[in-house]
Amino acid sequence: MSNAPAKGTALVTGASGGIGGVYADRLAKRGYDLILVARNEAKLTALSTRLTGETGRSITVLPADLGNKADLARVEATLRDDPRITMLVNNAGTASVAPLLDADIEKMAGMIDLNITALTRLTYAAVPGFVARGGGTIINIASVVGISPEALNGVYGASKAYVIALSHSLQHELAGKGIRIQAVLPGATATDLWEIAGLHYRNLPAEIVMSAEDMVDAALAGLDQGERVTIPPLQDGEEWDRFEAARRALSQHLGNSTPAPRYRAGMILNLHLT
Repeated sequence: MSNAPAKGTALVTGASGGIGGVYADRLAKRGYDLILVARNEAKLTALSTRLTGETGRSITVLPADLGNKADLARVEATLRDDPRITMLVNNAGTASVAPLLDADIEKMAGMIDLNITALTRLTYAAVPGFVARGGGTIINIASVVGISPEALNGVYGASKAYVIALSHSLQHELAGKGIRIQAVLPGATATDLWEIAGLHYRNLPAEIVMSAEDMVDAALAGLDQGERVTIPPLQDGEEWDRFEAARRALSQHLGNSTPAPRYRAGMILNLHLT
């Protein structure tokens, strides 16, 4: 049994295995009650039974396909209506390794529905209650491909870039309201996401593949340290600090009433041609 003090309830999406399953395990052992969300009810029930026995925490199973509007609405309602919820882990997602010309557009649309739309709606459902209660944590599972979209399927990379951008915006907007937003950027992680995407992780170089346990433990350590963005595989954290500082510095130079001098010759040429 866990002796950790109670910390409220964490709702974890994609909790039936992989990264989500490890989050459920670690959070229960940290003293959180859980609401476990995923499509596979049998796996959720097995995980719930194990964690209840090991930790004594209250664990609720909420089977839902977040790509289904009715199921998504049920999870949204839970986030809006349950004041015990203090944490949302937006982990559910899917991926693809297919290049644009080989990718099925319906699968890409489904990926957008899950990786972007569902995550956004769940966040919007949770935040007002967190603000009203003066506290709460949202952990958004993004990916390193969000800053390196050339690495895999472009829609997948773009969907994770959205998660990073949304997290940055929320961090800015909710500063001072007691809400913590953490974006986690895993690299290649040993989960069945890769097989679903079309490439088993065992076919990747072993030296780039991290276990789900190590990834989550590092992410939670980053949360404990107050990080806004946690990149478990990045060995030199100052590289991200420099990247982020450069991005913020660049943003100060993006508003001007006149085009940059490098474009003026083309503008003059266009005027002469019209």
